Amino acid sequence: MNRATELRIPRRVVTGISNGKSVFISDGPAPNAHAYASVPGHLTSVLYATSAKPSLPQGHAEQAPPQILITPEPGETKLMIVVFPPDSVFATVDPAAAFKEQAVHIPGLIQAFEPDTAGMHTTNTVDYDIVLDGEVWLELDDGAETLLKQGDVVVQCGTRHAWRNKGDKPATMCFVLIGAERKS
Repeated sequence: MNRATELRIPRRVVTGISNGKSVFISDGPAPNAHAYASVPGHLTSVLYATSAKPSLPQGHAEQAPPQILITPEPGETKLMIVVFPPDSVFATVDPAAAFKEQAVHIPGLIQAFEPDTAGMHTTNTVDYDIVLDGEVWLELDDGAETLLKQGDVVVQCGTRHAWRNKGDKPATMCFVLIGAERKS
């Protein structure tokens, strides 16, 4: 079995209202999840998205279809789970092949990455970032960094940053991206 098939696609349960009663709308693997052939052990999964002013009840249509734009507009949200393989894996990949594959599965987000500084990126979002499993380093400008472990939470306020997995095991994180307006 290869590394891509070993990755667990997150289970997503969505509830809703039908005829005035709470119901399960869906329960199964996240339909917008991708294990990367170009980056073994890397998985991105967009689980849900909301508009700037969501209404209830939510519609029954898929809220996070494949190839949805990842970077939310002000007030919109995106919920993602990402598995980061060790940095040693990223060091062995073909950057052009990885970018091409990521452009299909995380459009908008991959374009925020700096071409000359691996992993560094900036988005117009406030993010709630939770380490679900493993350990990961958060790097900011000028090499400032901190180690994050399972259960740690980062509130990322539109800063330039990169996630570094310096260990030898995958790290899994949950991200809630909230679109923000950047003032100059």
